[in-house]
Amino acid sequence: MTQSTIATDSPARILVVEDEVVIALDIAHQLRELGYVPVGHARRGEQAVALAGELRPDLVLMDIQLAGEMDGISAAQSIRVELGLPVVFVTAFAADETLARAKLTEPYGYILKPFSEREMRTVIEMALYKHRADTRLEQSLQAQRESALHTQAILDNVGDAVVTIDEQGLIESFNMAACAMFGYRAEEALGQNVAMLMPQLHRSQHDGYLAHYQGTGEARVIGRSRELQGQRQDGSLFPMTLSVSRLQRSQRTTFIGVIVDITSRRQAEEDIHRLANYDPLTELPNRSLLLKHLKRAMAAAGRSGQAGALMFLNLDHFKQVNDHLGHAAGDDLLRQVAARLVASVREGDTVARVGGDEFVLVLEALGATEREAAAHAELMAHKLRGALAQPYTVDGKAVASTPSLGIVMMVQEQDDLEALLKQADAAMVQAKAMGRNRMCFFDPATQAAVLERTTLSDALREGLARQEFVLHYQAQVDGNGVTTGAEALLRWNHSVRGMVSPAQFIPLAEETGLILPLGRWVLNAACDELAAWAQDPRKAHWSLSVNVSSLQFAQADFVDTVALALQQSGARPDLLKLELTESMLVSDIEQVIVTMNAVRALGASFSLDDFGTGYSSLSYLKRLPLAQLKIDQSFVSDMLTDPNAAVIARTIVSLGHSLGLKVIAEGVETAGQRDYLAGLGCDAFQGFYFGRPGPAATLG
Repeated sequence: MTQSTIATDSPARILVVEDEVVIALDIAHQLRELGYVPVGHARRGEQAVALAGELRPDLVLMDIQLAGEMDGISAAQSIRVELGLPVVFVTAFAADETLARAKLTEPYGYILKPFSEREMRTVIEMALYKHRADTRLEQSLQAQRESALHTQAILDNVGDAVVTIDEQGLIESFNMAACAMFGYRAEEALGQNVAMLMPQLHRSQHDGYLAHYQGTGEARVIGRSRELQGQRQDGSLFPMTLSVSRLQRSQRTTFIGVIVDITSRRQAEEDIHRLANYDPLTELPNRSLLLKHLKRAMAAAGRSGQAGALMFLNLDHFKQVNDHLGHAAGDDLLRQVAARLVASVREGDTVARVGGDEFVLVLEALGATEREAAAHAELMAHKLRGALAQPYTVDGKAVASTPSLGIVMMVQEQDDLEALLKQADAAMVQAKAMGRNRMCFFDPATQAAVLERTTLSDALREGLARQEFVLHYQAQVDGNGVTTGAEALLRWNHSVRGMVSPAQFIPLAEETGLILPLGRWVLNAACDELAAWAQDPRKAHWSLSVNVSSLQFAQADFVDTVALALQQSGARPDLLKLELTESMLVSDIEQVIVTMNAVRALGASFSLDDFGTGYSSLSYLKRLPLAQLKIDQSFVSDMLTDPNAAVIARTIVSLGHSLGLKVIAEGVETAGQRDYLAGLGCDAFQGFYFGRPGPAATLG
């Protein structure tokens, strides 16, 4: 006979339960022939249960008719419930009633006597395979449950409440976490209807669920996690998740409810939303929300025929306030400026802070004609200049500050909102050039700046053809200061201009579409460098982070581009880390997830760059197949002096770890910043403190 094909380290050990000794010996003989190991023989049900507990076989072959008071079905039930061992019935009974009883024990097989060795082997093989599969599945599910509980505990900072009820909805058990969550003592809750824990609206729904179950046996809420409101003893409501499972024991049904207070999670979602849409310093809309308001204003102007204006405002000599009085004083000044701006405009107008000392105002419905609207915009600009010119009190000292304003009219709806902002910005720059504390309307004369951009765009194309681009690398280190990888940073060594700042050519490349060939070159060059590191024992384990633009990521062939770069270079995919920005999550999140999963299937991983500065939804963040969050350098630079920045950094580290992600901070320039981040539990660091970007040869 052939050996068992079960993929185990040793032959399966089988307990034979048969009251006929001769038959038991014959079965044991067949088992040995098939390559199994009979470990024992029991004739009675009680003996079978005892031997199963003592020997712990891989499988029990159970006859139904046994000597003694306990038959094979009862013994199988005890073995399944108490020991969790797989049982296969071997019997001559084929009556429907016997089969129905046997099914209740959830056997792994049923063999009718007489049987062939082939039949026995097939049933045993399938039973062992199914038991191992069930065991693996249960282990996997258990691991997932434990992980979910751990994540939820960190995220919500609460324990889980467990409440069990009977078929009538009466509470049977109420653990300590439930007591703390709802404010009842256990003895106050036991025997009461579980509806007492719900607001009135949900009580009627719950009664309907129970009535439906009692009438049809269908439990519609089983196995599904739901978000709803709970009601405490004092009448206060709170958001929670409820997961219900059903336990059937001795013809009696018990429902087990696991309840998690998600107040902290909801707060975290609100915090993420606030970070994505509002400036934490001034609480004004940020650039992301500004663009939404601007788009709405442009659409309204197109419908109503009323012209509006966009103002770009920059404080004059603001750097001197920071330099002489400190960043805290500068922040205080910015808050006072924001308050004066909001107080000066009409209700419905938008005031946003877009960075540093720059503010943008959207003024709607200023007039039926462009000329009328421009006159009102000029009056508003004078009003703003007057309001902001009044002295400020900062840190007990009188501080003077004036603004320079650029104005562009919104006459008709247009799609390119960024172009509109750039026109207002260009007008503001022209106002500063005129001597500051001025206002300036966008004028065709400002096209000189546009011409310069066109020249740079042409040079960008030529630079690609001439191979003027190079990669520099900045080290990334762990908590011990050991280099674990680097980030690839694109540099342009122009033949005439010299080194051109990425701040100049990267935005231009994205606007012109040249970021696509540039991005392909960066990806190929980075993979080539990663493959070269593999030949150096000191660098073979290093990872390499590569920035990906939103336009590049959105291309239909992006996954193929990554795959080709890895294949041609021979680089290890697991050491390639692609950095995305939060702005990529704004549109078509489902396609983003599909693309990320396809790249992950290649072996590469993803890091979310500049986290906290753009758009984030916690519900989306949990779904993204990320490996790492990167704290933006703006938070790192301010966290030792700005409590808001410190809170954001701490929140990002905690959130990242609760989602099972590594967290790296960029822009670390001092030992104090490194130590503070390490104290928060940050996993890795990058910045001038550890090394400036340079050619690959400078790493090491």
